Formats: sequence, C-alpha cells, structure tokens
Amino acid sequence: MTEKIRCTWANPLNPLYLAYHDNEWGVPCHDERRLFEMLNLEGAQAGLSWETILNKRENYRAAFDQWDAKKIAAYDADKVAELLGNAGIVRNRLKVAAAITNAQAYLRLLDGGGSLDKLLWSYVGGKPIVNGKGPRPAKTELSDRISKDLLKLGFKFVGSTIVYAYLQGVGVIDDHDPACFCKKARK
Repeated sequence: MTEKIRCTWANPLNPLYLAYHDNEWGVPCHDERRLFEMLNLEGAQAGLSWETILNKRENYRAAFDQWDAKKIAAYDADKVAELLGNAGIVRNRLKVAAAITNAQAYLRLLDGGGSLDKLLWSYVGGKPIVNGKGPRPAKTELSDRISKDLLKLGFKFVGSTIVYAYLQGVGVIDDHDPACFCKKARK
C-alpha cells in the first residue's frame, strides 16, 4: 500500500494533525458553531503553532462550553479567572477576553440577520477559492477586506494573517499542495 501524499506542513507523527489535514483543512464549512470555534482558535493560535492549538482543541471545547456563544458572551470575572487557571488552554488574558468579545460580536451579527456563514461565503460567491502552485501567502487582499469587516463588527484577534489561516481552515480557500491527495480528491 502506498503512503498518501499530503501537504508538507501536515505532521505525520501527530494523528490529530493528520486527521485535521485530511478531513477539515480546506473543506468548505457552513456549520455556524464550527465557524465560530475556528475563528476563536485561529485567534488563540496567534504567535503559536497551529499544532499547539489543535492539540488543545478538546480542552478549549470543554472550557468554552462547546463554543456556545450565548454562554461565552455572559462570562464574568470568575469565569475568566477559571479560564486563566486552566492549563489545558492558552492562558493569555487578551485571548480569553477576545473570545468573550467575539461571542458578543457574533450574537450581534446573528441578531442583525447575519451569520458567519453568510458573511464569509459572500466574499467568494459561495464557491471556495482553489489555489494552485506556488507558495501560500500569509495574507491576501481578500483576508485584508474580511479582517477589516470583522474588526468593524467588533471581533478581536482577526488580523489579516489570522483571517487567511481561518479561511484556509474552514475551506473558503483551498491551499492544499498540488500533489496532495486532498487536492486531487476535490477536483
């Protein structure tokens, strides 16, 4: 049996990472809770490796009430203190505060008749951008625009580089290597 060819960044020694690469990264997502979760996890990743966050994802889900935005938006000082004491997540005060702010911004978006799904996919006409050969950029004009719009809506930790990684993670952009079996399977 031949080994699957994957993107060069996929750590073959980490089963979580391989499963993420094979089943999630670059796959179009329309699930609101996952879109909200991934936005916050990408923000938590700032300055760290994605593998670090991925390895902590289940801890994040437990700590942040399975990414229930209504619950997160109501977190108080006691809950923040609990989160900052939780070794299973990145204990950064600004990132924890951003998750709460993001929940509040997300609820305002929903209250206004919007959604992350509608917002993100509106930029690409509902169809993912499939990139070909060449290096993956850290950010693009598209991620710049979405970042600015998210900031206007009140979201935090949504700079252009974070947004580009987010777009890759939720499949708005497919940046799989041309030789990767995922790219070939989605043609």
